[in-house]
Amino acid sequence: MSIAHVDSLTEQIFVVRGQRVMLDRDLAQLYGVTTKQLNQQLKRNRPRFPKDFAFRLTFEEARQIEASRSQIVTLKKGQNIKYRPHAFTEHGAIMLASVLNSRVADQASVYVVRAFVQMRTALAEYAHLSRRIDTLETKYDGRFKAVFNAIRDLMMLPEKPRRQIGFVEVSRPPRGRQKDR
Repeated sequence: MSIAHVDSLTEQIFVVRGQRVMLDRDLAQLYGVTTKQLNQQLKRNRPRFPKDFAFRLTFEEARQIEASRSQIVTLKKGQNIKYRPHAFTEHGAIMLASVLNSRVADQASVYVVRAFVQMRTALAEYAHLSRRIDTLETKYDGRFKAVFNAIRDLMMLPEKPRRQIGFVEVSRPPRGRQKDR
């Protein structure tokens, strides 16, 4: 795997309950096993996975992640979330590679660690920049306040607009045949 693969892995890391996690199906695909096999190993080795290593999402959390992953939020028939997915923290993903005991899992775990480290580094850099802007803002008078606010706005992650779900009432002419006059 290359750096591009590490970048694509960071897109599969989500923040749930204040922790950065990867979902069981993403890890299964990465480790070259089925989600069923991965979850079986989790069940067989449950003492190795305390709550801060792996936990099960609620249906609502799973729906929110699915909505953030997909541009088409409406699922097709038969694609509703049937089982609550497991979420693995960085330590849980590494532990999972050790219990899967395969060459692919060993190699892929290195990239998982790199993806988590890359994300942690980016967040730390963001926090550092934010502190520096706060320091500069206290040094200079109000003339630069607009500049600092603009920089903060640029640093913010763009919030995706939520699409309205439901029907829109459209006025249409009445149906039926109209008589010729």
